[in-house]
Amino acid sequence: MAKYQLLLPKMGESVAEATIIKWNKKPGDYIEADEAVMEIATDKVDSEVPSPVSGKLIEQLYKEDDVVQVGSVIALIETDAAEEETAAAPAPAEAEQPASQAIQEPQTSETHQPDKAEAPQENNAEEAAAQQANAIPGLDQLEQKEATAPKANDGIKYENRFYSPLVKNIAIQEGINNDELDRIAGTGAEGRLTKDDLLDYIQQRGAKSQSTQNFIAQQTAPEAPQVPAEQTQASQAKPEPIFASPHQQVPKTQAPQPAAETPKAEQASAPATSVSGGHEIIEMDRMRKLIAEHMVHSKHTSPHVTSFVEADVTELVMWRDKIKNSFEKREGEKITFTPIFIEAVVKAIKDFPMINVSVNGTQIIKKKDINISMATALPSGNLIVPVIKKADELSLLGITKAVNDLANRARGNKLQPDDVRDGTFTLTNVGSFGNVMGTPIINQPQVAILAVGAIKKKPAVIETPQGDAIAIRHMMFLSLSYDHRVVDGALGGSFVSRVAHYLENWDPNRSL
Repeated sequence: MAKYQLLLPKMGESVAEATIIKWNKKPGDYIEADEAVMEIATDKVDSEVPSPVSGKLIEQLYKEDDVVQVGSVIALIETDAAEEETAAAPAPAEAEQPASQAIQEPQTSETHQPDKAEAPQENNAEEAAAQQANAIPGLDQLEQKEATAPKANDGIKYENRFYSPLVKNIAIQEGINNDELDRIAGTGAEGRLTKDDLLDYIQQRGAKSQSTQNFIAQQTAPEAPQVPAEQTQASQAKPEPIFASPHQQVPKTQAPQPAAETPKAEQASAPATSVSGGHEIIEMDRMRKLIAEHMVHSKHTSPHVTSFVEADVTELVMWRDKIKNSFEKREGEKITFTPIFIEAVVKAIKDFPMINVSVNGTQIIKKKDINISMATALPSGNLIVPVIKKADELSLLGITKAVNDLANRARGNKLQPDDVRDGTFTLTNVGSFGNVMGTPIINQPQVAILAVGAIKKKPAVIETPQGDAIAIRHMMFLSLSYDHRVVDGALGGSFVSRVAHYLENWDPNRSL
């Protein structure tokens, strides 16, 4: 019998860690090869970790809700293979020790005690720093106290280091430039800077700034004149005289309220949350929390504007009704309206490429590829947005297969992190729930999102050679929400009208 080390696999270039959601197997359970051992979640998708070998699970090295780095050993599996064959499994872990020691040695060398030869130079530097600190007495003690907290390494600069999109967004919001970012020590795989590393640094940096400001304010504030205790008591006990006319009523003097009661009054005025016995409190799951944060961030980032247009898609509906059965028999899958909408969006983006951009501060980044994000509802009620990469290079048949594949894997919890990244424009089909229109929220860092409503039969005016006539037509609404920082009404309105144009002028004789 031998032990096999199950590692947390790599799940994409931008994913360095994952959270364990659930263990599907318990210690003592037998695991078949390629059987899921646990469920994990990243900041992008949820997925399963299969076992590449068969055997009995003997130890779980992490608990549920623990955050694990990619490449870490997460479980031990006892296999039937000879020990000689699996004895090489622990070798990578042993090989990592010299590397970790090599990384730590420069840090310890920076904190070593200076020898006699270095003492004069450092003493001169310390004296110069002490003279500057004399301007505010006691500031050196404050800095020494703050120096004990972990912070960015001023002597080490991690150049050419990979940063995940989440870390970059947080850095941009906090005003941290690349040079400062490169000086923050990371605890992730290969020294990567994780989200927790950056948040800890921001918190410590904010605490340091606030404590320094408070200390300076205390030192520079003018001292109040000292009043003897007897005079203070006398002034509190003896009210000032009030002179009034015979016809004027003298107001009663109110006793001063103790200052210590003010916090109690403030606490009493704070509203308290109460829940009656008929209500149910439901804690958000992890994905719902991520969706909530993403939506609030989008509304705070982009000034949203929504334009609407109604399209006559009668020819399109009749064409799909004519070919859908033969298409399903030939390809083994259905053709829905979603790939047709995506094709029209791709054509309109080619006509108006400035809708396919993102914003970075005061810079507009024009994207070369057209990657269409497709909002997909999950059975749990949550939402995920897989991406069709380079949709402009796909035919309608290719888009149809990509839509069906991503939708099926999303509902089966089989998406990979790379399947939900690098989108440049989002399409959401609110018509699948019977809604005729909507005002969708932009999927950051994109600048536009299109909502397609339900197709309804309506009486409409049509133009004929004999004149205008009223007929029953298949009509639908298109709703485009866009970021008014970079997309004005002319561009947004022209784009959604062009999408409607491609849908209305569908070729009924088109082959697929």
